[in-house]
Amino acid sequence: MSRRAQSGDPDPDGILLVDKPSGMTSHDMVDGVRRSFRFNKVGHGGTLDPMATGLLILLIGRATRLFDRIMGGDKTYEGVFRLGTETDTEDRDGRVLTQLGCPDIAEERIIQCMTVRKGDQMQTPPMVSAIKRNGVPLYKLARTGQTVEREPRFIHVFDFQLLSYCLPDIQFRLTCTKGTYVRTLCADIGRELGCGAYLEALSRTASGSYRVNDAVTLETIRGLTRTDLVSRMIPVNKITGIG
Repeated sequence: MSRRAQSGDPDPDGILLVDKPSGMTSHDMVDGVRRSFRFNKVGHGGTLDPMATGLLILLIGRATRLFDRIMGGDKTYEGVFRLGTETDTEDRDGRVLTQLGCPDIAEERIIQCMTVRKGDQMQTPPMVSAIKRNGVPLYKLARTGQTVEREPRFIHVFDFQLLSYCLPDIQFRLTCTKGTYVRTLCADIGRELGCGAYLEALSRTASGSYRVNDAVTLETIRGLTRTDLVSRMIPVNKITGIG
């Protein structure tokens, strides 16, 4: 069968686990699959920033109705934050605001900063985010130099572990609820330490019960026929709780 759907072919119904590469938006991934395979309905179960890699769950056909279920799963990330510099986006893609350099901070102090961030808390979203104010995404307001008040949101950090200590870079693993801004957690640690920090790299390794190890790469997707792609999807009736 042709990679593209024939005219009038119905959408399959299921989810596709994708390993998103850095440099693409979540919308790029959704739009690419929708256009390439001529699906009518494609969404995703939780945005990844363009710089981030890892698990992106695509919802196809009737699976788009499962957005709240898929989006609601807890997330696990692995990443690196770099001490000594602050950016306006709190990640490596932003404009440098301050560059203080990294002091000789003890490993135990980094672990302490991570440990105190476990548990329930309120987090104020960054200005460079997709949250809308009067219908306008905050990142568009930020581009014009505006800063507006943001409503803090409830989040929970289940685990925040130090994986590697090699100043100025700190490698970590984080498990948290949906809606958590990982770059803000990292930037807050930099502010607490007085030297600043930004997110240098991030990969989502899990979302709910789904793992990036089971995901298909973009390179693989580009070589698939429609039949091949559908065979890699998890059908709606095999998703827990869905008949």
